[in-house]
Amino acid sequence: MKLHTRMLLPLMAAVMLLPGFRAMAAEVELKIHHFLPPPSTAHARFIEPWAEKVMKESSGRISIKIYPAMQLGGKPPQLFDQVRDGVADIVWTVPGYTRGRFPITEVFELPFVAGSAEATSQAAWEFYGKYMKGEYSDVHPILIHTHAPGQFHMRDKPITTLADLQNTKVRAPTRTINEALSVIGATPVGMPVPAVSQALSKGVVDGAMLPYEVTLPLKVHQLVKYHTEIGGDRGVYTAMFLFAMNKDKYESLPDDLKKVIDNNSGLALAKQIGKAWDEADQPGREAARKRGNQFNTIEGAELEKWKVATQPVVDNWIKAMDEKGLDGRAMYDDARALVAKYSQ
Repeated sequence: MKLHTRMLLPLMAAVMLLPGFRAMAAEVELKIHHFLPPPSTAHARFIEPWAEKVMKESSGRISIKIYPAMQLGGKPPQLFDQVRDGVADIVWTVPGYTRGRFPITEVFELPFVAGSAEATSQAAWEFYGKYMKGEYSDVHPILIHTHAPGQFHMRDKPITTLADLQNTKVRAPTRTINEALSVIGATPVGMPVPAVSQALSKGVVDGAMLPYEVTLPLKVHQLVKYHTEIGGDRGVYTAMFLFAMNKDKYESLPDDLKKVIDNNSGLALAKQIGKAWDEADQPGREAARKRGNQFNTIEGAELEKWKVATQPVVDNWIKAMDEKGLDGRAMYDDARALVAKYSQ
């Protein structure tokens, strides 16, 4: 055996000297950090396939390790600072978890702006190119996208009218959605999505605003009895997501590896991932149906009441943009027009 090893060593050395031979060790190692568990849509249908595709297209020169469920430490609102500071090389996060830090981004979280995730994600990426680059100048955005329009998921009380929301405690993810709940008479309780299941089970909240896709991995459908959906082609809310890379790490890449990242960024990715989020709503809704939960829809004259009641949230955002020297009305109208454009 020792003799065979001695004979192989010169042969191995000769192979390594052949033209085109490349050592297997990766040139670049990237750590991706996010806040949801591996069964989530974000991990299983986006981040993991994205990482595999990038590694393959780099011919193994990029190696990627994914850390779900905050395995690198910290809390979800800290993810943006983690990627900015290099604690992680790439993060997937919700900008709205840090209240008021990304005010322009909030336009797609305003009531009745968002359509499907596929349309709104593409609209958000185009809007980013026009208006939001300053908000993300400390990082290198790979993707900005949304989930499908969120719905109400309630423990013990169905919501069929605005009046039904009075004095209910409802989880909301971002500042604009908290404001919307307040103006329609509910008590908003802000929290990142990983905390929702415990809050529902302990009665900290009466319900939660969530897309169906995240209710399944969090088992929300087992903790509630009632679901209220918003009719029409625009949802009462969505949340914006950011998939971003540390700026210095991106700039340190050789041009051909930058191109690999660039080829897996932007508008086409927004369309693909938005469609995945729309599709992921169906299993969550079906799980709730099979459990025997009750479904209600806000539509017609009642829906118009909701739009009127939440209009002050829109007006406040426009005013805040105007105070920053921006044209809030034009930006709001453009966001809605972009959603319409990509909904065709």
